[in-house]
Amino acid sequence: MTAKARIDTVLVARGLVSSRTRARAEITAGHVWCDGAPVGKPATHIKVDAHVELRGEAFPWVSRAGVKLDHALTHFRFDLRQRVALDLGASTGGFTQVALAHGVSKVYAVDVGKAQFHETLRREPRVVLLEKVNARTLSSELIPEPVDLILCDVSFISLRKVLPPAFALASPGALLIALIKPQFEAGPKALGKGGVVRDPLVHQQVCHDIEHWLGALPDWSVIGVIESPILGSGGNKEFLIAAQKA
Repeated sequence: MTAKARIDTVLVARGLVSSRTRARAEITAGHVWCDGAPVGKPATHIKVDAHVELRGEAFPWVSRAGVKLDHALTHFRFDLRQRVALDLGASTGGFTQVALAHGVSKVYAVDVGKAQFHETLRREPRVVLLEKVNARTLSSELIPEPVDLILCDVSFISLRKVLPPAFALASPGALLIALIKPQFEAGPKALGKGGVVRDPLVHQQVCHDIEHWLGALPDWSVIGVIESPILGSGGNKEFLIAAQKA
């Protein structure tokens, strides 16, 4: 019997992509083909000697998160040049990479995990990587200068719990772009099969609640909420909220 392996691990083993995160991004974008047919799921098992190739336009960022932030920046027409950014939930570095591409002077990349941040970004002199750091414990000791851009892509926690410590570090005029994930805001009763929130009324209510909470904070005003151009990795619809500090 011919041995089989997951398509995402095969892509890495053959040097077609640099990491499994990048493999998942390419697969989700529809760029991965096996024996002449497109592969739709990273967990798909294929024969280890199968013909695998990448087709289409190269995925531009180290993770799918980059697509979401880049879309928001284009929509809201934000100028990030020379801003000091704080990236909460940096993970592989998709948001950080996009921020750098848009001209920020520095990024404090914060993540509670470790060994996820892309190697190319680890070597970037404008990045200060803070691994194994809970965003809820941030202080001026860890971030020794005011930040004027807050980016947030976190999971398993509400934005209402994770953002306040970062807000305390924000300078006047600071911008916020945060990913709203209904599955972590609406509560377990709203979750369907596979942990996916499918009810558009729940999406609407979650976005309204976050917008209302953020707009009620001293000095912060909401600029807008838009739908993410792509689904979350679990199939959930996501949204991006933008705000600015007075």
